Amino acid sequence: MPVLPLAPATPATPLHIEFRDVPLTDALATPGTLAVFGFGDRAAPRHDDPRYLHVALPSHGCAALECWQVATEVVHGRAGDIAWAQGGGLQFGALEVTDTGDIETAAAQAYARLHDWLSTCAYPHPLRIWNYLDAITFGTGDAERYRRFCVGRARGIGRALAPGDLPAATAIGHPAPSGRFQLYWLAGQHAGTALENPRQVQAWRYPRQYGPQPPGFARALLPASAQMPLLLSGTAAVVGHASQHGEALDAQLDEVLRNLHSLIDTARSQRPALPPRLGAGSRLKVYVRDADAMAHIDALLAQHLPEVPRIVLHGHVCRQELRVEIDGSHG
Repeated sequence: MPVLPLAPATPATPLHIEFRDVPLTDALATPGTLAVFGFGDRAAPRHDDPRYLHVALPSHGCAALECWQVATEVVHGRAGDIAWAQGGGLQFGALEVTDTGDIETAAAQAYARLHDWLSTCAYPHPLRIWNYLDAITFGTGDAERYRRFCVGRARGIGRALAPGDLPAATAIGHPAPSGRFQLYWLAGQHAGTALENPRQVQAWRYPRQYGPQPPGFARALLPASAQMPLLLSGTAAVVGHASQHGEALDAQLDEVLRNLHSLIDTARSQRPALPPRLGAGSRLKVYVRDADAMAHIDALLAQHLPEVPRIVLHGHVCRQELRVEIDGSHG
């Protein structure tokens, strides 16, 4: 396996996340580019640069690129099945595992690989993880694919994580079969602080009714460096541990925004300089279960949060009744 360049431990530089309507080659050529993401089945560009990842979630409107930038030189490469880029105390990494229907095994393989990778590189602390998988709510009872994914994730990690070790995370279903489980992450040389939402039961304490293995993530993560944004996990209309508002889309969106602002309040108790509300310094990815509702959700967000850049994607939330989920960053 190729050896990664040595990286002396340094405080993380600012991570800038932008949604840019530019050619992919221009985005990759921008100095300090740590990662670039293209969305959609057919419209998204293709490129073999390890800093670029194609995510098969169709986007609403302009298919903007999500770009991660740091203020230092970035080196990048591939190590077997892992694409990586690093600079400024941060590392982007991504891998894909074939999913032929057994998502538990696919997740276990991917997370075992991720665990081995982080344990041997200079960026051992996962700050933020994204999981994209097919048919996330297919199956009944404990055979549901999201529940099997949670079992496989825990199996791959191979040990129980302390609550303070949990990263922020998102798990979303592809709206059409892709045959792959996609895992990507932001890791750091320094650990962050896992945060929970006082309006919600911690995911890792969910009761047995949600499956044999509770989800393993924190609701948000506050990086060690004050120059880094607050990292928000995938957030849905859940209060306590229960889904809210049936399938009423507008009410669910309002509940999601209340949860996000609750997380911001929690983070500001430790970092008061964070803005008190979502605004121009926030970046949101919005996942909508029904493709026909994407324009409506986009219009509501334009009304409620006109200053907040966002990408609206067609993706399935991990419970059938949940119609919308939002993740992102805030700073």
